Amino acid sequence: MTQASSSPQTITPALREWIVAQAEAGHDAPSVLKAMLDSGWQEDVAIQAMETTLSDHLEAQALQQGLPPRSAVPEPDLDESPLCIDAGDREVSVLLVMAQPRIVVFGNLLSEEECEGLIAAARPRMARSRTVATQTGGEEVNPDRTSDGMFFGRGESELIQRIEARIARLVRWPVENGEGLQVLNYQPGAEYKPHYDYFDPQEPGTPTILRRGGQRVGTVVMYLNKPEKGGGTSFPDRHMEVAPQRGNAVFFSYERPHPSTGTLHGGAPVLAGEKWIATKWLREREFN
Repeated sequence: MTQASSSPQTITPALREWIVAQAEAGHDAPSVLKAMLDSGWQEDVAIQAMETTLSDHLEAQALQQGLPPRSAVPEPDLDESPLCIDAGDREVSVLLVMAQPRIVVFGNLLSEEECEGLIAAARPRMARSRTVATQTGGEEVNPDRTSDGMFFGRGESELIQRIEARIARLVRWPVENGEGLQVLNYQPGAEYKPHYDYFDPQEPGTPTILRRGGQRVGTVVMYLNKPEKGGGTSFPDRHMEVAPQRGNAVFFSYERPHPSTGTLHGGAPVLAGEKWIATKWLREREFN
């Protein structure tokens, strides 16, 4: 790598080739960055060059391996490791952050009154939960999901509007790209076995589903009550389980509809008491 001059610096094809060569030779990011800084590259230019070059390189490798293209995903502002995030009308705590897969556990996303309000509004409309039928593009009862549920229309009440706006600001994703809020109730023994939230591109009904707003790219699961035992959100590939604490939430995103995202998850069985949750799925485009 040639030494950079003191004049305004640009990211050249030669620099990109050098960064890729270093990565393929097994050099880690800090050592590559140090070499660039020692050669006179400005730190902000060096960091940008590494991030864009390695991201593009990994994407090219993924496509060569037959993976679906990646999409932009919702992402909370975590650049400075905040303890709280301003969600507009509420300060939301950051309790856990995982980079790969992107999983963030939030505290105090909903107030007790909001949790009670969602349960009260949903209770008269509950029915056996259904899942999207990727064979047909419709819906079906799934034996892996033994809960009752219902969907609110997007923005159908002041409470729903307030929560949707808060989530949109929290994860920096447009309100209109969200599906309607779903509320689910799990009685003792009920569960949702591990699954992915994206729509499988190989299934025949997926093109029909995608017409309404593209792929799902993110999920927010909000806990509306605290079961006596069980009922956590599990990520079996990561040996991780999020406890269902009232008012808290877990967010995760998935940049491509493929198991490589590491977002296999499930609702662990409720062992005692009952569990109420609200789920918000986020799409690539406006959902209609």
